[in-house]
Amino acid sequence: MSNRGHLRIYLGAAPGVGKTYKMLGEGQRRLDRGTDVVIGFVETHGRPHTAAMIEGLELVPRQIMDYRGASFTEMDLDAVLARRPEVALIDEMAHTNVPGSRNEKRWQDIEEVLAAGIDVISTVNIQHLESINDVVEKITGVPQQEKIPDRVVRAADQIELVDMTPEALRRRMAHGNVYAADKVDAALGNYFRVGNLSALRELALLWLADRVDAGLQQYRAQHDIDSTWEARERVVVALTGGPEGETLIRRAARIAARSSGGDLLAVHVARSDGLTGANPKRLAEQRNLVESLGGSYHQVVGDNVPEALLSFARAENATQLVLGGSRRSRVSSLVSGPGIGASTIRDSGDIDVHIVTHAEMGRGRLPRLRGSLSRRRKIQGFVLGLVLQPVLAVVLGFGGDSLNLTSNVLAFLLAVVVVALVGGLWPAMMTAVVGSVVLNYFFTPPTRTFTISDFNNVLALLIFVLVAAMVSSVVDRAARRTRQAARAAAESETLATLAGSVLRGETALPALLERVREAFGMTGACLMERVDNDELTEVWRPLASAGTTTCARPEEGDAEIPGRDDLVLVLQGRQLAADERRLVGAFAAHAAALVDKARLSEAAAEAKPLAEADKLRTALLRAVGHDLRSPLASAKASVTSLRSDDVDWSESERAELLETADESLDRLSRLVDNLLDLSRLQAGVLPIFTRPMALDEVIPGVLAELGDDGDNVTVDIPHTLPLVEADPALLERVIANLVANAIRYSPDGRPPLVTGSALGDSVEVRVVDRGPGIPREDRDRVFAPFQRLGDTDNTVGVGLGLALARGLTEAMNGTLQPEDTPGGGLTMVVAIPTATLKPADAPVPGAREREVRE
Repeated sequence: MSNRGHLRIYLGAAPGVGKTYKMLGEGQRRLDRGTDVVIGFVETHGRPHTAAMIEGLELVPRQIMDYRGASFTEMDLDAVLARRPEVALIDEMAHTNVPGSRNEKRWQDIEEVLAAGIDVISTVNIQHLESINDVVEKITGVPQQEKIPDRVVRAADQIELVDMTPEALRRRMAHGNVYAADKVDAALGNYFRVGNLSALRELALLWLADRVDAGLQQYRAQHDIDSTWEARERVVVALTGGPEGETLIRRAARIAARSSGGDLLAVHVARSDGLTGANPKRLAEQRNLVESLGGSYHQVVGDNVPEALLSFARAENATQLVLGGSRRSRVSSLVSGPGIGASTIRDSGDIDVHIVTHAEMGRGRLPRLRGSLSRRRKIQGFVLGLVLQPVLAVVLGFGGDSLNLTSNVLAFLLAVVVVALVGGLWPAMMTAVVGSVVLNYFFTPPTRTFTISDFNNVLALLIFVLVAAMVSSVVDRAARRTRQAARAAAESETLATLAGSVLRGETALPALLERVREAFGMTGACLMERVDNDELTEVWRPLASAGTTTCARPEEGDAEIPGRDDLVLVLQGRQLAADERRLVGAFAAHAAALVDKARLSEAAAEAKPLAEADKLRTALLRAVGHDLRSPLASAKASVTSLRSDDVDWSESERAELLETADESLDRLSRLVDNLLDLSRLQAGVLPIFTRPMALDEVIPGVLAELGDDGDNVTVDIPHTLPLVEADPALLERVIANLVANAIRYSPDGRPPLVTGSALGDSVEVRVVDRGPGIPREDRDRVFAPFQRLGDTDNTVGVGLGLALARGLTEAMNGTLQPEDTPGGGLTMVVAIPTATLKPADAPVPGAREREVRE
């Protein structure tokens, strides 16, 4: 839309590089130019230089939100929209809002601001991008829960990388410009190690380079630019399926590597003007080699191999093209004329062409006359026929009377056969007719006249013409059959590539459409589906596309191939030949199959939770039949006894009955709570809100929940442990369940032990018992719901405690693992991440802020 606001993003290579400072600086510059600028949300993290940049900028008051007994501040989206500035500065684009906010993520708030016509300047760190989130976790060891889809960032009108060398960032931290002094050592020794920062910086540079490259390709397509722009090295290697392919691929990979990370693309041209001699098995091996070296494999169909290679290279904005030296012998080169390499070099323009020598050069045989009768071959046949006639007349004339008419006819017949092999039927027929005239005039008595006196000579000439015609017809038919075989071979190669893609698991529609576009030299490919509507006019919607497509209906394209009644593959660029339409039909059918598969997968995914829920419900009904009735029956019996008028209860008996009812109801309440929490956890709707907290805050609540059993538990939690990032209520439930389980299996006189210790960037809580322990092969089963190893009496609970404990722990980005207790028993180890490094006076972050942020 024309009134949509523009988005500018400052992309940080790592926390602390100065994204917020840059954003505020841009706001100050625009304010000085008279632009109406406000701060929708900014997080200074207590950094004085960043806070100083706020001066003079209007700050929209934050919205105060209450959640689970605590107050938090978030951006007031309605206030920003009501203020309607020209530019809004909104920090931390990947932030997760407090539950209860209008949108779950801040980038969704920004979308609403942009839709209102307000320009937005925002910030995001590279580790928050969805596509590389897992890579960052492997590198740094810190899970990143704040994620933002790549498409949101890529859609920005401007992206500016805020970069800094690892050494400079670490010096900033050492000077206290990023974190408080007491946090610096821990940060430098963990997340902000030189290796981590270098990897994050490289990820940021590569991601932004891809985004810039995509923008460049779009610009070239929009402006119909075919010439090569050497903004980034792209090396294309041409593969014929011959034995030299591996040598060419490795050479091209070295060229690309020397070009500061250039792209490697391998292409095979399936020729339709002759048998290519490509070995499918060898091509498959070469494709695997290309992909193992980080390149991509492509296949195109082309009658003219040099033209097809150069068209592909220009479409990919390639800068270098690698070809193998010709395998043809010198004699073959003289007969067939210039080879593919020479023709490619002649027409390459600004693309550098490398001819790579290899062991197979010059070992080829003489070319077979394959009868792929191109215009050039036909012209050569006509020229050869015209040249051979006078040459034969002169040569046979020197023979004089020593040669009879039969010998002369055979010589001219040989010439007709040669012309037929070169140019096909019509040049051979022309040669036969002209040859009969020459024979009649120069070699049939009376010579130098067109009169034939002997009937045998007339018969000889007629037979000569008929034999020449039949030989020419046979040669021409063989040439056509060879051409059809060549076309079939090209189609087979293309279909083999399609089948290989299916076997390799390439099921994405855009990837398939891109292969169609490349293979047939199209500018765009789009799969469209007819939408049912009540009106008479047909309505079509695109399901996937590749290249540049502008058609809204199938008839607007250059070719439309039905995949089925309601699916059409639309191609733009040129008209398809009849045999090409048959081949494209296979791709269209496969695209339709992919659509059906995707929809079946979606239906299966929707049905899977129902099946899991049914399975869970069945297990629940089977497992809790006794456990729900037992405390309920006990409480019911106690209350009924108390209400009975037939028995005069003493005070001690009354107190005992009340205690029994109270304990039974408490047991029932805990059971119901566990069931509800487990169901919410499995459904993904359990609210989780983490904050920095001390571990010893939850221990009193754990012991109180255990009642009298908690009095015997030994607790050793040092007060010097660092803060953890956890939900206090959920962490209390986790430890309580583990301690209750340990109490159940601990022998008399040996109560459980709860200890705490710091390890790296996490704090470990160990619940130690001296019970029978669990065999290693059964340790995974113990965390399954409704599983009680070794229990058969169904009186010790439904087996939810450990399952719920692990689920809650993982929901807080922690881990729960069993270990052997030295001397016998089981130790449950809960590892919780340490709290986010923040100055003490920093504003309280939003919900689920679980990783290091700027």
